[in-house]
Amino acid sequence: MRLSPQPGKKPIPIIVADANVMASRFVCAELKRHSEFDLIGCAATVSQLLELCEPRKAHVALISATLQDGLLSGLAIFRQLREQYPEVRLILMVDHPEQDLVVEAFQAGARGIFTCYESQFDALCKCISCVHSGQVWANAQQLNCLIDAMAQTLPLRLVNAKGFNLLSKREEQVARQAAEGLSNHEIAQQLNLSDHTVKNHLFHIFDKLGISSRVELVLYAVSNSKRPLRSISSDDSRAVMPGNQT
Repeated sequence: MRLSPQPGKKPIPIIVADANVMASRFVCAELKRHSEFDLIGCAATVSQLLELCEPRKAHVALISATLQDGLLSGLAIFRQLREQYPEVRLILMVDHPEQDLVVEAFQAGARGIFTCYESQFDALCKCISCVHSGQVWANAQQLNCLIDAMAQTLPLRLVNAKGFNLLSKREEQVARQAAEGLSNHEIAQQLNLSDHTVKNHLFHIFDKLGISSRVELVLYAVSNSKRPLRSISSDDSRAVMPGNQT
């Protein structure tokens, strides 16, 4: 039985990709029961996933880290998907979200990481809805991984396509410290500013970067950092956080 729709809400077109066909079929069957989702199709390989994306109907793609093409082949396709289909919001499904995997996923364009072994199906529905609405899905541990990665990067420099700085020198200082997890008051103390001035800087930073929260600032910083990704190959072994606004 398909669950009754919510008035005035259009269903979210979604693609599911997983190497485990049985698991994929279960997820797809459950999604079909929810009127808030419109299942475009299921894939088990990279080529099948790209075929489903080509009509440009999907709004969200739920992709397992590993597809049938090899270990971490699902994650390896994220950058291509982000470039070819920027309208599709990507969620990575993993069993055990290791730190490198978390950082790589968000650098490659993921808007959420869903941990399968510790979450119920209702949480998956919430994850999809939140990512579709523009939020980021990451738990506290995953967010800490991103902050740690941010601390290891070179000084934050945000430029546009022509190489011009997007932020002033002071805004870059505020942005970096906010991305490292410092509160407004702590930033004010570090930079000898008032709390009100720091808040104003953050409003300008968010506006210039097209973001709306500290979590998105962390993701933006990590995604635009020069921290090299760990290479991904077939031989490789191995709650919503909306963030404080300003």
